[in-house]
Amino acid sequence: MSRIGKKPVSVPQGVTATVDGQTVTAKGPKGELKFVVNDEVLIKLEDGHIKVDPRDQSKAARSKWGMSRTQIVNILTGVKDGFEKRLEINGVGYRAVMQGKNLQLALGFSHDVVYETPQGITIAVPKPTEIIVSGIDKQVVGQVAAEIREFRSPEPYKGKGVKYADERIVRKEGKKK
Repeated sequence: MSRIGKKPVSVPQGVTATVDGQTVTAKGPKGELKFVVNDEVLIKLEDGHIKVDPRDQSKAARSKWGMSRTQIVNILTGVKDGFEKRLEINGVGYRAVMQGKNLQLALGFSHDVVYETPQGITIAVPKPTEIIVSGIDKQVVGQVAAEIREFRSPEPYKGKGVKYADERIVRKEGKKK
């Protein structure tokens, strides 16, 4: 039994959720998102709560049960509050600048890396060494943050590169004489 899947999802104040067949649609102050639930899972909207149940007790249905509930929670949270990932840049001469809608990164290469911002995502650079990626879709926000980090992921000796703000880099000891 899925402990997460058993809990009903309460629809937050200011968000309207509708269930049409296998599609859950959420509208809120930040925008609108849809999620199509797998056929192995049943969903019902009852007095402000979305109930998620497996269609039967097969392994496939039970494995998609908790994930479906979590996806529904993510779209409800996204249209109400949105999601944000913070990135930090460490290294001499490493910096970030916004040029229109594009993010320009100087990461020690012979050229600057230009990252085109996808639709629905907002990138802010409050300091040259800090990047904030925000949007309503949790998966897309995480994907964009991972793509930016991938340009120069932090190395274990000095910690130079792009890292998540809450990430802890395991350091290695250098050579000894």
